[in-house]
Amino acid sequence: MAGKHTSAESRGTGLDLARVPRVKGGGPRAGAGALAPGTVGGREAHPPVAEKKIAKRLNKKERRLAIRSAIAATADRQIVSSRGHVVDDVRGFPLIVVDDIQELKTAKEVQSLFVALGVWADVLRVKERVKGRSGKGPLIVIADDRGIGRAASNYSGVDIAKVENVNPELLAPGTHPGRLTIWAESAVGRLDELFR
Repeated sequence: MAGKHTSAESRGTGLDLARVPRVKGGGPRAGAGALAPGTVGGREAHPPVAEKKIAKRLNKKERRLAIRSAIAATADRQIVSSRGHVVDDVRGFPLIVVDDIQELKTAKEVQSLFVALGVWADVLRVKERVKGRSGKGPLIVIADDRGIGRAASNYSGVDIAKVENVNPELLAPGTHPGRLTIWAESAVGRLDELFR
């Protein structure tokens, strides 16, 4: 309704005036053009439509290549560290852990997991970033959420995703591959059937 809150109406033809809708009554705005596009305070000519679906289609092979490349990049220490992650204490890549991590219930347990894996320094790196800027810390990929989703959500920059919901935007935020990713064993087992 933007630009339409007015009493303006066209006066028709035969008055030697343009057929622009004009404000009725007395007062300072009486007779001024309103409502129509091109008038002061009038509506927009072609406003964006809420029902319009704004989505970019992607070729199937291109999408598959993107997800496979992003998954492969999580296994390369050099690519992960070049993205800005602190991986000095991480023993090896890819970071695959037992399925018991899916059952962690508290933030303290998740913190001890990060310390044991050597990724705690990266979590702190995200926490100390400039206020208002969102950094990306470790991504935890699981097959089944039995409590870790809520427990790990306390840490800024840490994301948890089920393996079927993994996408290039999570694995390579801002189109930069090599996000520090922790994989649950069962999640790795499902990669073949999901991303053939």
